[in-house]
Amino acid sequence: MGRLLLFYVVPLVLTIFCLVDAITSRDDDVRHLPKLWWLILILLFPVVGSVAWLVAGRPTTTTRAPSARERPARELPTYERPGRAAADPETEAEFLERVRERAQEQRRRHEQQRRERDAGERPPEGDETATEG
Repeated sequence: MGRLLLFYVVPLVLTIFCLVDAITSRDDDVRHLPKLWWLILILLFPVVGSVAWLVAGRPTTTTRAPSARERPARELPTYERPGRAAADPETEAEFLERVRERAQEQRRRHEQQRRERDAGERPPEGDETATEG
């Protein structure tokens, strides 16, 4: 029973652990070989590959700060989002004013169209067919 555990179960558990660890690790954190090569090594040579992964390939456990592109965009203020070009404050203020004016004009037009549509659907006030019977 002891030999069964030592020669079959322990290597199997070690191989499964190393495979899962290699698969879930980030590509840029894996050391010495590309991630795909580590997976092939662990699969072809379970004991040797697993030990090699634990010694030489596994990412170090030191934590590092995530870069700007790794953080979700909702955590970044608008002015810090990647790809946002710095704009001239005067030009940006003019642009924002034009956007506000355009939005107000669109609201006015929409409200006017809604009033016209509602007025077209209602019968005229002098219409006798619309009165209650």
